[in-house]
Amino acid sequence: MLIFLGVLLFASTLIVSAGLAPAVGTGTDASSTDKTLVGSQGGGPGWHEYGSVYLLNGSDVVWCESSADSYFDVTKTENGTVLAGFMSGGYDSCGPYEQPCSRTGFRVLDPGPDPSVRSTYSFPVRTRKNSEIHDVERLQTGEYLLTDMEYERIFTVKNGEVTWQWNASSFYDAPQDPTTTDWLHINDVDVISTGRYLVSVRNANQLLVIKRGEGVVDVINEDTTDSNDANCRKSGQLADYDSDSDIRCGDPDVLNHQHNPQWLGDDAVLVADSENDRVVELHRIENGSWEPAWTLDRAGDIAFNWPRDADRLPDGNTLITDTLNRRLVEVNESGKVVWSVQTERIPYEADRLPVGESVEGPRYTSDGGGVGSANKDVPVLSLLLVGLRAVIPSTPFWFREPQLGLTIVSALLIVAGGIDHRRT
Repeated sequence: MLIFLGVLLFASTLIVSAGLAPAVGTGTDASSTDKTLVGSQGGGPGWHEYGSVYLLNGSDVVWCESSADSYFDVTKTENGTVLAGFMSGGYDSCGPYEQPCSRTGFRVLDPGPDPSVRSTYSFPVRTRKNSEIHDVERLQTGEYLLTDMEYERIFTVKNGEVTWQWNASSFYDAPQDPTTTDWLHINDVDVISTGRYLVSVRNANQLLVIKRGEGVVDVINEDTTDSNDANCRKSGQLADYDSDSDIRCGDPDVLNHQHNPQWLGDDAVLVADSENDRVVELHRIENGSWEPAWTLDRAGDIAFNWPRDADRLPDGNTLITDTLNRRLVEVNESGKVVWSVQTERIPYEADRLPVGESVEGPRYTSDGGGVGSANKDVPVLSLLLVGLRAVIPSTPFWFREPQLGLTIVSALLIVAGGIDHRRT
């Protein structure tokens, strides 16, 4: 009877949840025929398998390049090539690390029916996890501007040589060796004007404006209280390395481990507020601080699940990369879905061509969905769910904490029934 009840509960959970789930991959707007460039982290254990860069025409894949374990931010350049941050393993050139090792950096891709890698810049890293180059931009000087999670810096290279760098240790309490821990997780850098860069420091819940030659000139979501510190200390991230009883940690109700901000102007920024499971547009207010002006935590009756990119398009719509739901979705200011597509594996970032992610853009003034909860996690279940999606990226988007909890109960009933059967 216990085994029967367990199987019945499991089957009912899947059938009912799948039957009630909203549709993904719909479009009612002409934008469904536009081309979208996608960087996919892939999936599998640690999420570093099956990475790809591909071009969508509506929902159809036009071309795909998949020679790296993971790809991240992607940008189409003026000459038609595609820049992509990447990480891949199996290298023999490993510097201080044992062979084989992983290397991270960026690739210049030639797109088309038979895409190829034109050139690569990379360096070896200690570990495959949390040590990647997530973003690269080409500057007018011919330099390439990169983020670096291994050494926690942003830097420029030209002809394979580092020409400038800003080290996060000049602003944040730093461990003795940042390569041994996921310290700050700097995951994005955008040029907002000549020599001025917008930088996402994920583990500090902050965005920095860095001016070349000067350092940090502005902080979005400044540290104003010690009450936020626990959020930034989790999983061994930030710590009080200089023993002054303080760390720089922004308010998680404003930003919580964010990705891929877009600069909309001197007083507005659009951000994928990842661990708050929402997209938020922040505006600067009179006292110089920043606060949410527009938020969206779901689209098409599907709650966002760790979104990692949001781009304001020239027509005023917003393109969102909803990572753990494995979908791309475009919404208007009211939050209505005008286009969406299910992706095969875990997407990291998407650009709508021909413009891509632009500096400046239309701003929203009305609230699309209401401020989402600052912490929707269910203890233990949310962590298990992330691990499940890492191992099985094809896990349906509708399989969330309630479904996982019922599945665990089903398994316990089946195991208990099996033990009882053996005893009798």
